[in-house]
Amino acid sequence: MIHIRLPPTTAERLDTLFRSTDDPKLRHRLRIVLMAHRGRPRQDIAADLGIHRKTVTRWLNAYCDGGLDALRPKKAKGTPGHIPKTLADEIKRWVIEGPAEQGLDRANWTREELADQPLKTHGIRTSRSAVQRFCSGIGIRLYRPTYRHDRGDPVKQAKAREDLAELGNERRPVRSSC
Repeated sequence: MIHIRLPPTTAERLDTLFRSTDDPKLRHRLRIVLMAHRGRPRQDIAADLGIHRKTVTRWLNAYCDGGLDALRPKKAKGTPGHIPKTLADEIKRWVIEGPAEQGLDRANWTREELADQPLKTHGIRTSRSAVQRFCSGIGIRLYRPTYRHDRGDPVKQAKAREDLAELGNERRPVRSSC
């Protein structure tokens, strides 16, 4: 049986962290330690939190061995992205210029087409989801405005305003719900 007896300052610090953290995993683990500190048996902690008894034991042992740092969630390991960060400026330029500048017949990129572009230009094969994550990481979206009001033809804009004004002046039949 694991008995945890925390000094009052440590217990207060853990309780303050429990109440202030936004990380749900850390809150859950801190709750286990705090409940054990208050004398709650492992089986009861597991039943109260809806987890297995071995999970309670694992986090109590982790806290005893490594302290608070052992409870903090670690970043998941994974394969690094296939798109090198050195291409960030070039990809931004592609998005800003649009696919038409790269020889495609459309105004906005699709993820598939943008994922195909590094393969065509640099021989780097990537997926559309990897392109989405990469673009999100460097703060760009795949679409761009195709029309800007301040760059429009003033004559056409004036004509459109007149047409809209005429539409607004037409009498419409009254519809009754009765």
